[in-house]
Amino acid sequence: MNTDFSHWGDLIWDKLHRWTTAGIKMLPNMAVAIFVVVAFFLLARIIKMLVYKFVLKLSDTPALSGLFANLASIIITLIGLFVALDVLKLEKAVSSLLAGAGIIGLALGFAFQDLTANFISGIFITFRRPFEVGHQIETNGFCGSVEEIQLRSTLIRTLDGLHVIIPNKEIFQKPIINHSLTPERRTEITFNVPAVHESALEIRRLVADALKGVDKLPEHKTPEVYFTNIDGANLKVTVSCWIVNGDIRSFENTKNEIIMKITTVLKNNKLI
Repeated sequence: MNTDFSHWGDLIWDKLHRWTTAGIKMLPNMAVAIFVVVAFFLLARIIKMLVYKFVLKLSDTPALSGLFANLASIIITLIGLFVALDVLKLEKAVSSLLAGAGIIGLALGFAFQDLTANFISGIFITFRRPFEVGHQIETNGFCGSVEEIQLRSTLIRTLDGLHVIIPNKEIFQKPIINHSLTPERRTEITFNVPAVHESALEIRRLVADALKGVDKLPEHKTPEVYFTNIDGANLKVTVSCWIVNGDIRSFENTKNEIIMKITTVLKNNKLI
């Protein structure tokens, strides 16, 4: 019985001795590995700060700058971890971690592909800047002012006062009309007048006089009047004019003013 205990004691002692010896031999490598981890950790903090400032200058979006800064910090930290494991001769652990990370990344990519698409679209929108906060845009059947641009979605307040949250993927893949980038916008107004020779000759002068008092018409682009069709005893008239496009509501108000002035002058001259 004592012999068995002695045998097991020798085996345990021998194993502990080997571990201790191996640990002592690994002390220099462990010291180097710790130094590598600390160095890469400090480097990651510096890189994070530099990336944040750089992206902020390009995009002027703190959320996007923080995202890229954190990604850069994580990448640098992981590189330091893998280098430290390699110093400790743990190549198999490095390979296993890389393989596991690849599988997890692939699974997450399939599971959150819509979310990922919205984030990527948000990044492209932020850098390309097809619109900014305060701009009035039309997209996906909605028209209004941009109130907030996030990485996942964009918030728009419509002319009716409704808040609409549109996924960035939908905005990125579909046409956008940015009224704030369009200083002038053309509109056409059509109406019928009697097909009388004197009326046809007089209509251009009457329309020109009617539109002289409209403030939002640019001086360098005068309104144009066309006779576009004959409908029985009537002539179809089209008035084409440019309007200063301050905002959507102002444009509609100016168009309404033009219609009312033309209607008034036609009634006063008994043309309608």
